[in-house]
Amino acid sequence: MTQHEMVAVEELVREIARALVDDPAAVLVQSVDRDDNTVLKLRVAPQDVGKVIGKQGRTARSVRTILGAVSMKLHHRYTLDIMEEDDEA
Repeated sequence: MTQHEMVAVEELVREIARALVDDPAAVLVQSVDRDDNTVLKLRVAPQDVGKVIGKQGRTARSVRTILGAVSMKLHHRYTLDIMEEDDEA
């Protein structure tokens, strides 16, 4: 997997999150490479966490489904962690 593909996936998650929240400037996506996958850590403003999770987790599940499709296309596994303000980096 190339660096360009990784940046494109980060940007995809960032843009989806920006479209969902009230404070798009607070959206931050960090990627952490683990053995055979990449974890994307999504941080938003505290008042927007519920918006990216959605009712019963439906919005978060939808974003993860999109990441699953991207993972299949790029032959590299991506997972999404939605970080709350009390979570450590």
